[in-house]
Amino acid sequence: MARSARRPRRKAPPAGVRQRFASGSRWEPVVGYSRALRVGVRVYVSGTTAFGPDGAIVAPGDPYRQTVQALDNIERALAALGSQREAIVRLRIFVTDLGRSSEVTRALGERFPPIRPAMTLVGVAGLIEPTMMVEIEADAEDLPAPGRGR
Repeated sequence: MARSARRPRRKAPPAGVRQRFASGSRWEPVVGYSRALRVGVRVYVSGTTAFGPDGAIVAPGDPYRQTVQALDNIERALAALGSQREAIVRLRIFVTDLGRSSEVTRALGERFPPIRPAMTLVGVAGLIEPTMMVEIEADAEDLPAPGRGR
């Protein structure tokens, strides 16, 4: 999509300045991490699961819907830090059932055809809560518009 069709991005803070986004997850203050962190033009989104607005896990038993929700949560974190899905350069996906990974990859394929970030999908024994089937990390880089310096 053309850049002019989207809302303008916020100017990235100077290199080394950190901006944090907290989602309100109960884990963030307990573990001591940020849902997402911007440093200069880069945005790092922590492992994100299918938590809904009420903090409960969405769609237990459904890896497709959990992937969609996790991606929605990632996009919300990116937007809060002045970025967007199109800036994603790398995804790391952790799934608890590799036998159902096609449901996860279907959701990813629906979101990322024009972007095609670097991506890794790994099977894991479990996630922090038993109803979680998918966890996704994302790295984004907001490059300046052509002809503009950083």
